[in-house]
Amino acid sequence: MRTDSSPGTLPTREHLPAGDAGTPVLDVVIPVYNEEKDLRPCVLGLYEHLRRTFPYAFRITIADNASTDTTPRVAARLVAEIAEVSSFRLEQKGRGLALRTVWSASDAPILAYMDVDLSTDLNALLPLVAPLISGHSDLAIGSRLARTSRVVRGPKRELISRAYNLVLRGSLQARFSDAQCGFKAIRRDVAQALLPLVEDTGWFFDTEMLVLAERAGLRIHEVPVDWVDDPHSTVHIVRTATEDLKGVWRIGRALAGGSLPLDRLARPFGDDPRDREIADVPWGLARQLVGFCAVGALSTLVYLVLYSLFRQVAGSQTANALALLVSAIANTAANRRLTFGVHGRGGAVRHQAQGLVVFAIGLCLTSGSLAALNAATDNPPHSTELAVLIAANLAATVLRFLLFRAWVFVDPHGDSRRPVPPVAAHGPSSPVCSTTRTAFDEQHQPYERYHRDRPDEQPSRPRPPARAPYDTTGFRADADRLSWSDATVPPQHTDPRNSR
Repeated sequence: MRTDSSPGTLPTREHLPAGDAGTPVLDVVIPVYNEEKDLRPCVLGLYEHLRRTFPYAFRITIADNASTDTTPRVAARLVAEIAEVSSFRLEQKGRGLALRTVWSASDAPILAYMDVDLSTDLNALLPLVAPLISGHSDLAIGSRLARTSRVVRGPKRELISRAYNLVLRGSLQARFSDAQCGFKAIRRDVAQALLPLVEDTGWFFDTEMLVLAERAGLRIHEVPVDWVDDPHSTVHIVRTATEDLKGVWRIGRALAGGSLPLDRLARPFGDDPRDREIADVPWGLARQLVGFCAVGALSTLVYLVLYSLFRQVAGSQTANALALLVSAIANTAANRRLTFGVHGRGGAVRHQAQGLVVFAIGLCLTSGSLAALNAATDNPPHSTELAVLIAANLAATVLRFLLFRAWVFVDPHGDSRRPVPPVAAHGPSSPVCSTTRTAFDEQHQPYERYHRDRPDEQPSRPRPPARAPYDTTGFRADADRLSWSDATVPPQHTDPRNSR
């Protein structure tokens, strides 16, 4: 369930218009490092496939990751031969760095990348980008682990791939099936908001981008692919796996601590169908009930175990109070995060204080039930005590859910169906959402995702935040983050044709 009503930095998804014939809709990036043999066949095969099957204008960008062989010369020849091919050279290695750099500078509304070995069958390219063009999805990935995928690779790589995705599902609750398939696409407006949050510059870049996108509520489309393993791959499996596990630990800690400003990736409120008001259907009730029942069942089990332990050293009332106190604190924390979707530390103390009030009500119910049992029967058996406590806890649980929903986790303005929105991590003056429009924005208005407001037509519509600037003329690399400036084109960004 979404817990914020802030507009974030992303516009409402819309179908991309056809636009001008010369404006590329799709930019396919091919990151390479010392691929002098495979680069030319890859680019030529991709170009012929796109020319025959893709209905929009496109561009192929070669991202040279500091190659030391003749890869730059091969790329330069391809740029000279084919108008739709461009080249970009970086002096630092890292697939993630190459993708972030080229994607940040691209003017195409749909950005994709694929491995140079063309392990993925190109017939999956159009199904990959179609949901992004139509406005249905935010990201799209090729999946080698889907049921209808056809994959040819050795048992070692198959085992490592499946084990890694199981780690992601178990540790980060990832729901996408294949994080490392080198066949992905993203909308440019999503990339501009998402990429500044991705820290990794190597092979973990894909996983980090997908986890953050999924946690932010963005839609990820999966395409089954036909995939043939490249036996000559230069990827160091052990080193890559070690770095990936370090990345999983880093992201897990950041998500647990609530330090990631995922509200920046929120769509405008109302873009999600779950935000809509429907008569006689309480907002989010079904999902909350499922989460509350799961948490309640687990906390009840913990409560009974604690009661049995405390009962061995204390009376029934004392054991009941101690067991209920411990389980109530854990229950409030779990429901806050899992049932009502409140993340971060903001309001946690207040929620726990209100949860203790709810605990006191439950204590009265359970203590009263025990007192009535002791008054009716001298020395009742332990099994009878547990049965009475279970019945009293069921009544307390129903009351707890109603109080949580109507009093603890609510909007302070009084709408009990809306959770408390967190404070936005950025304001109107932050670099993410405060800039001027560029000349490219004015020239390519059909692809502009943020529309100017017209007071005479929509007087009540709030102005969306301005999109972060990008500059295709150059970039400046800092030690920790890449930023774009008005510098001239660096020598390594080679394109001998002045007409493009």
